[in-house]
Amino acid sequence: MQADPKVIVALDFADPTQAMAFVDRLDPAACALKVGKEMFVVAGPEPVRRMIERGFRVFLDLKFHDIPNTVAQACAAATRLGVWMLNVHASGGEAMMRAARDAVAGFAHPPLVIGVTILTSLASSDLAAIGFAGSAAENVERLARLTQRCGLDGVVCSAEEGPRLRAACGADFKLVTPGIRLPGDAKADQARIVTPAEGVRLGADYLVIGRPITGAADPRATLAAIRAELPA
Repeated sequence: MQADPKVIVALDFADPTQAMAFVDRLDPAACALKVGKEMFVVAGPEPVRRMIERGFRVFLDLKFHDIPNTVAQACAAATRLGVWMLNVHASGGEAMMRAARDAVAGFAHPPLVIGVTILTSLASSDLAAIGFAGSAAENVERLARLTQRCGLDGVVCSAEEGPRLRAACGADFKLVTPGIRLPGDAKADQARIVTPAEGVRLGADYLVIGRPITGAADPRATLAAIRAELPA
């Protein structure tokens, strides 16, 4: 297993059998894996256990957002499952995020706990429509600063906000970036996207990449090509 994989492959599959067949085509030394709501609702924790048994680091992307005690219990359960990273919505507030941090702190191998700032599917005009004042970038920075004050390890954000968040939160604050596409790929449902190499240059620690890898004819070769192009 790679000590600190930069690429996290998003397993956006509804069928866990299909997902595990795809996982068998990847190398745990080359990437981590992200399991989201769709597969977790369909199949529960068992695929996550199987991925961990095969040597993969797993990012459990369930974006917990509830009262502090409920989120704390969910984070503790995810930690017992053995995940490497989990996330909570920063807009859940300070008490909720501190409860998440405290819930995992007592474990021998606590996961990274990451705050979700502004979803990369949302542009500034979308935020205005739901009552957020300011631009997407301003809201991302505000929520990232709050996340850091609460003791979490980093945030999910667009790589475009990387330089701004590095200046605001420092070099040790982890930046996890979805919305990654290869040159020439369609945006699909992402409003703010960059290429893998651009993402790293802009400050991303981890790149969440789904369709460019999961839809490739040779996912292993595609992943190798992406890793080869990343800045050192």
